[in-house]
Amino acid sequence: MAYTYAEAGVSVDHVKEIQKTTALRIAGTLNKKVLLPAGHYSGLVRIGKEKVAIHTDGVGTKVRVAQQLQNYDTVGIDCVAMNVNDLVCIGARPIALVDYLALQKADAKLVDEIMKGLVKGATMANVSIVGGETAIVPDLVKGIHGKGFDLSAACIGVVEGKPITGRDVQVGDVIVGLSSSGLHSNGYTLARKVLKEKKWLKEMLKPTLIYSTAVLEMLEKAHIHGMAHITGGAFSKLVRVLPKSTGVVLDGMPSPSPIFKALQEKTRLSSREMYRTFNMGIGFCVFCPESEASNVIAISRKHGIPAKVVGRVINGKGVVLEDRGRRVSLA
Repeated sequence: MAYTYAEAGVSVDHVKEIQKTTALRIAGTLNKKVLLPAGHYSGLVRIGKEKVAIHTDGVGTKVRVAQQLQNYDTVGIDCVAMNVNDLVCIGARPIALVDYLALQKADAKLVDEIMKGLVKGATMANVSIVGGETAIVPDLVKGIHGKGFDLSAACIGVVEGKPITGRDVQVGDVIVGLSSSGLHSNGYTLARKVLKEKKWLKEMLKPTLIYSTAVLEMLEKAHIHGMAHITGGAFSKLVRVLPKSTGVVLDGMPSPSPIFKALQEKTRLSSREMYRTFNMGIGFCVFCPESEASNVIAISRKHGIPAKVVGRVINGKGVVLEDRGRRVSLA
């Protein structure tokens, strides 16, 4: 019997329903300064003459892996990455970040280790950490070795030209996939339940790659029609950047690395579930004309991130994976 993400405690479909309800609730709060409706990778508002993007995200249950290994100086990189990678999806240049750290108990050494990762991530992303909040909440946060914590942040950026929303995506565009470093920061509620050996825990603790600096150079030197950060919901969320009457075929995905193969072997998940839960080796997608693909790939490689064409935009709708001669609908 397959062990699904829903059985582990997270249903992607239920989360999407919650998001729809939430979007309806907040719709009435939007005013004329709001430049993008809720539901994209970042919010966008006008403040004076600036178009300011804002996003918030956290590390999720990856913090439990840090506690298991008693290694706390990398999850801060994940926290920065999860924010700046989403911001850049609309063409925003990340500027500043504030963090929120909830602790089981006051622990100066733990906080210092976490901050090392946040500072390293901020340096890599060229953002300033301008403040934050620390809360001691023992009734809410419990952890391993008494080191319980949760980590999240909010980040702002500036869009200097037209925001990249995906509305320019067109049939014939290709999708350049930028490689991931592993699981990044999604799917851990399931992964932690089945990959318990220390070698896999170490693999799971690898930080999420920061794509923003590479992508900002792509925006300067290539024609980009849309972008997607592959996080919760994985490739099913590509529909977020697709205009009506267009769909995606993923026909060039890389062979999964050992950790993804181990996950599928232990959970016996279908390809559909795997590609709706995990990034499967591709952490960021860039939609561009086919003529721009080599340029985008070269820029990514210049920043040390392998990249390749993994799919194309077609007439129709939805996201389809070509897997060993079969077509699997992801969205």
